[in-house]
Amino acid sequence: MRPALLTREVSGGLRRNVTMTLAMVLTTAVTLMPVGAGLLVLRTIDDISALYADRLEIQVALTPDVSGTDADCSGPTCASLRAALESAPGVGGVAFESQQQAYERFRELFAGQSVADVARPQSLPATLRVSLTDQQGGAAAATAAVEGRPGVRGVIDQRDVVGTLFDFLDGVRNVAFALAIVQAIAAVLLISNTVQVSAFTRRTEVGVMRLVGATRWTTQLPFLVEAAIAGAVGGALAGAGLVAAKFAVVDDLLAAIGQAGVIPPVRLTDVALVAVLLVPTGAVVAGVTGYVTLRAYVKV
Repeated sequence: MRPALLTREVSGGLRRNVTMTLAMVLTTAVTLMPVGAGLLVLRTIDDISALYADRLEIQVALTPDVSGTDADCSGPTCASLRAALESAPGVGGVAFESQQQAYERFRELFAGQSVADVARPQSLPATLRVSLTDQQGGAAAATAAVEGRPGVRGVIDQRDVVGTLFDFLDGVRNVAFALAIVQAIAAVLLISNTVQVSAFTRRTEVGVMRLVGATRWTTQLPFLVEAAIAGAVGGALAGAGLVAAKFAVVDDLLAAIGQAGVIPPVRLTDVALVAVLLVPTGAVVAGVTGYVTLRAYVKV
């Protein structure tokens, strides 16, 4: 089919079914936004894994009697625990944090909050902070070296805390993809209906074209292009929605914990990359749906 004729047929089809086309564009956009959000969550999980790969520690909290009487870990109980940790495989170093140092760090972390005024040095335990050279084997070895020994109040593996964050992000990703699947079914049905309506309104023109020798592919091509255009526009709207959501919601929501280095920020380059990918995705899904509809139901 000549480009000029194809352009005329496509533009005419979009004008005749403008409401259905708008519905298809909006449905495609709403469908693709959760898909894009799920991809960004996956990217965030990768960034968090890289951020914490060499920063996670084992914290050995000491009992109140040891914490209150040993200010520099020179006593026999604390020194013995420290030596056991330093000799464990996979341990890079052991630092002692006294009650006073823990109290100062606590006030720094919660500066401006009422809890910082209530806390006292005696309410915080002295801690042996263990850095690891082997995140898996080192954590297990350090825990086994001191767990249950006198002077140990508890052992905290920071990977458990990060694991909770990962579980939350996995849940957000699964919900986003599940929502996208349900909406994708609705979008496919709507695209199919739109193509059928468009083909029905032009059945006379298509019949004339077939009588003068036009191939089936020639008569189907305008419908496929219309569906692909609507899908691409829907993908573009979904991408624009993700960019707007980053600046309007995500950045403000994650500002505090992002500045503290708890989680990395959502980068604009990642959002832009996902937004660009949604455009051809929308066009391909709509085009394939239109082709299947024409082959299965309309047969123009």
